[in-house]
Amino acid sequence: MVADVALGPRSSLRPYVYHSHSQFASDRNWALTEVVAFDGDRPALLSDARRELSRIDPALVLYEPRLLEDVIGGGVAQERFALLLVASFAALALVLAAVGIYGVLNYSVSRRRREMGIRMALGAPAGAIRSMIMRDGGRLVVTGVALGLVGAFSATRFLRLLLFGVSTTEPVVFTAAAAVIVCTATLASWIPARAATQADPLEVVRD
Repeated sequence: MVADVALGPRSSLRPYVYHSHSQFASDRNWALTEVVAFDGDRPALLSDARRELSRIDPALVLYEPRLLEDVIGGGVAQERFALLLVASFAALALVLAAVGIYGVLNYSVSRRRREMGIRMALGAPAGAIRSMIMRDGGRLVVTGVALGLVGAFSATRFLRLLLFGVSTTEPVVFTAAAAVIVCTATLASWIPARAATQADPLEVVRD
């Protein structure tokens, strides 16, 4: 008795019967697949395998020996390419989203330089103004990230066929993407607000 195992990345678990080689030793019309675990160099393994096969049955021929990772890699090459393509587009979308958020918030804060100058001229401390700008930007970002996560969760069903042994709702991936967006938005709000509050309030209002 052996444990359940799938024969391929898309295969389902089905019952199989394993026959010993001695039961079919006289029939040469079928292939015998031998899996060997080894620790050492490959040339020595091949010579040992040929010697052992000859001892079991002199008529057996060692044909097309391959490493297990090569066999598995060839079987999932199409899925790997598809995931690489999806991951590349996802990374590009994340970069474009971060740049877009930075540009929008930077422009929004820059348009409020006169407002910040008036507030400072009336006695508002620079730290309070920066906190106000950060809160305003934070509300926009939190709302956008929440909507984005809902949309991402709803789109995961399209990736289920491309994944094996990995959840479509991997928490690390969603957390990392949200963290990049939040950090970018924080910088986009803080950098122009800091620059505006460091300027002379009268000069800002005059401009």
